[in-house]
Amino acid sequence: MKDRDSFIECLSPKQLAELDACTQCGECLKYCPVQEVTGNKAISPPEKIRMFREFIRAAEGLKARLFGSRIDDKLLQDFVKAVYECTTCGACGQACTVGIFTQRLWPFLRKEMVRRGLGPIGAQAETPDAVKNTGNPYKKPAEERFKPWFPENVRVSEKSEIAYYAGCTGAYEAQPMVKGDVIVLNAIGVEFTMLPPEEEVCCGFPLFITGQHDMLEDLVKRLVDAYSDRGVKTLLCSCPCCVNMMTRDWPVFYGRELPFRIRHITQFVADAINNGRLVIKKKLKERLIYHDPCYLSRGVGITEEPRMVLESISGVKLLEFDRNRANSRCCGAGGAARKVYHENAVAIGRLTIDEAVAKKADRLILSCPACYAKVNEAMEGYDKKIRIVDIMELVSGLIEGK
Repeated sequence: MKDRDSFIECLSPKQLAELDACTQCGECLKYCPVQEVTGNKAISPPEKIRMFREFIRAAEGLKARLFGSRIDDKLLQDFVKAVYECTTCGACGQACTVGIFTQRLWPFLRKEMVRRGLGPIGAQAETPDAVKNTGNPYKKPAEERFKPWFPENVRVSEKSEIAYYAGCTGAYEAQPMVKGDVIVLNAIGVEFTMLPPEEEVCCGFPLFITGQHDMLEDLVKRLVDAYSDRGVKTLLCSCPCCVNMMTRDWPVFYGRELPFRIRHITQFVADAINNGRLVIKKKLKERLIYHDPCYLSRGVGITEEPRMVLESISGVKLLEFDRNRANSRCCGAGGAARKVYHENAVAIGRLTIDEAVAKKADRLILSCPACYAKVNEAMEGYDKKIRIVDIMELVSGLIEGK
């Protein structure tokens, strides 16, 4: 291992400055979803930063240079737990008084733990082999990626300037969501292409977010080149984590600007509604409440297009969570934490259900496959109930058979 004693190899100068900038003010504790359900300040954002700064001082400081570095093993173990229990939702960074971009910082602190052989935790460590062997983190067969949910009447072109990427979580864990996507695209009348199920592999986000980056360059190049070969100019996707990965990190691992642009499905559909290519004629006299996904709102800044789509439905009254848009509360499913800290994820998901029910919404509208799967799971055996639907699942139901 290169420079085993260093703790800064995986971090950019900006991230080092951010670590130094934390004042330990504790403002972020009010917004951290893990804090809301555990109250454990030992795994809080400021405590993670404090611990990591101790590692840097112990490895890089004057005392370390004179006498050698000595890292407290117990502190390292505590840090690994803290950084992997985090949902990486970025709410702490949104509230940070000095502007630390935590949604990007935590994954790179995890990468440092992987470099040192200390992370990830539990089932998270199985992700590289799962992606390598099956093309997805769920270890599901490639032939089952599209077949169970893809509508028979929707035609996919061999080549097109527009492509649709379903993503692993949508295809395997939130099928009504991706089915809705393609039904809506078909209703718009747009020609689009898709990669075959054995070629549409994981976007790389589960590997990136857990700090396991070794496979990412090959994975990204494989996907980008496959879309480029099909003449793609615009790649559509509904998964916020995929869109975030494609927008922020694919160019880095590809080594240059992508040969196509990335758009979230709601951006494309909002445009189609505005230019008259999609008309939702059916009315829906319901109170809908929309949850902003962390990696769509805080990640890539998409907040208004989903609301535009919902407000285009006649009869709808759109409600808002107290925390919305870039300040939204995590649903509990993010950061691969749900693979290990299931109880936290369920408890956080129930906070979303609680507020939606308290505001007397008829339906909770989601726009993230991880949220879709986990919040539905959180409602199992829970005394509070609300209809949960993905935004494109809702729209597709209003335009089918029109």
